[in-house]
Amino acid sequence: MEYNLIVNQEKKSADATISDHHLKVKTGDNIYDASFVIISEHHILLNVDGRNVNAFIFSDQGGKTVIIKGRSYFIQDSDLLEQNLSEKKGFMKQSIIVSSPMPAVVISVLIKIGDRVEKGQPLIIVSAMKMETTLFAPFEGIVSGINTKEGDKVMPADILVDIEKEEEPQ
Repeated sequence: MEYNLIVNQEKKSADATISDHHLKVKTGDNIYDASFVIISEHHILLNVDGRNVNAFIFSDQGGKTVIIKGRSYFIQDSDLLEQNLSEKKGFMKQSIIVSSPMPAVVISVLIKIGDRVEKGQPLIIVSAMKMETTLFAPFEGIVSGINTKEGDKVMPADILVDIEKEEEPQ
């Protein structure tokens, strides 16, 4: 099945097949062939070319954050995003929150109240299990609240940043 994805703000196309704990992905000229074992809801053990690789997956605002070898990848379904953008919503101005996808410690707060942020702009960096994850702005708007500081321990339900979404022109 073909997927149109946005990986860390870069559009990519991938053809993927999954069957019986086996995954085959083709992106451009690269082909990845791996077997996998689901360890838990957020942990998958991949075997790629005879090497085991741990992947940690967390639902995030409008996508998934995947952490492999200490690097985080924010992945979104490009087709779904375009479909959602084309649907008109009656309440265009609302407060939206940004929260950590896992229990973590805040490493850096990159914005301040009143800042105007663009979609995909880094807001906060958190660290869990010696892996850093950057939390991005889900859309453009104005930072209306920051509810954490460097060194704070945070949980997935904690609201870290409030962003007031700006009304889109009609």
